[in-house]
Amino acid sequence: QVQLVESGGGLVQAGGSLRLSCVVSGSSFRLNAMGWYRQAPGKEREPVATISSSGNTAYYPDSVRDRFTISRDNAKNTVYLQMNSLEPEDTAVYYCKLFGGYPTFRDYWGQGTQVTVSS
Repeated sequence: QVQLVESGGGLVQAGGSLRLSCVVSGSSFRLNAMGWYRQAPGKEREPVATISSSGNTAYYPDSVRDRFTISRDNAKNTVYLQMNSLEPEDTAVYYCKLFGGYPTFRDYWGQGTQVTVSS
């Protein structure tokens, strides 16, 4: 039973920081690439960071590059998103994603955590 449980969202002023956490259970976590996505009201869900299974490589879109950092601790089955220099445009529900592999190739999502950045 694969489950992703997220925490760390909240209300922060522009320029502030938040650290999101996602704990994975029921999966061979060390074998899975992971990602963080966000969805603002009226917009489609978009990726903000992805990381390889080993943690050696990560990718970011231009909108968050140099402000957000994704990391993982395979011993703790946890992936993190450190968000610095937050802007009101970062306000969204943030979701953790597990990229599925053999045998089902099914992806899994967390429940989402709200991040609100005030101006």
